[in-house]
Amino acid sequence: MTAARPDNRRRAYWLKTLHEWHWVSSAICLVGMILFSVTGFTLNHAGQIEAKPAVTRLSGTVDEALRAQLEKKLPSAKAEKGKAPLPLELQAWVQQHWDIATAGRDAEWSDDEIYLSLPRPGGDAWLRLNLADGEIEYERTDRGWLSYFNDLHKGRNTGAAWSWFIDIFAGAALVFSITGLFILKMHAGNRPFTWPMVGMGLVVPVLLALLFIH
Repeated sequence: MTAARPDNRRRAYWLKTLHEWHWVSSAICLVGMILFSVTGFTLNHAGQIEAKPAVTRLSGTVDEALRAQLEKKLPSAKAEKGKAPLPLELQAWVQQHWDIATAGRDAEWSDDEIYLSLPRPGGDAWLRLNLADGEIEYERTDRGWLSYFNDLHKGRNTGAAWSWFIDIFAGAALVFSITGLFILKMHAGNRPFTWPMVGMGLVVPVLLALLFIH
């Protein structure tokens, strides 16, 4: 009787601790779990969901003074293997005329043009400047909000902040799953179907992978 009390207190302590970690981690990853679950479904059925991309095209011509400045910067850009950011003057021109932010990205410089790729979640974009005549073009493709959330799921062109969120979410989901497993273990004695259900969660995807994925 005396020996059973410390065991009961120890079990109650660990059960309480596991429940605390379990609910905190589940609260942290709740919204993310819903997002990744829904987008997992939409990605799995991407071929059946019709998407109608919207394409925006803009064109113009930079003035002679700006074009001359760009030509002067060409040798230094080529010295960096043709990879260099757009000069501040050109960034300002694009921002002023088309309200497009181009800072923090490396463009591709060649003898006759400057090309800047502007990928983003849910679409793509690019900017091209012809150094010979100063003609500048911009094209943006928007594949819709569904594509946007699908790209968030994949972490495609989402930047460092979203990458950190995915890492934190993955850690919280791992804590949620592991603490859930230990809670199942502690209750398994009164729930005979616990381990068959857990085993099914392992066996079913393994069998599907072995039998149907080639």
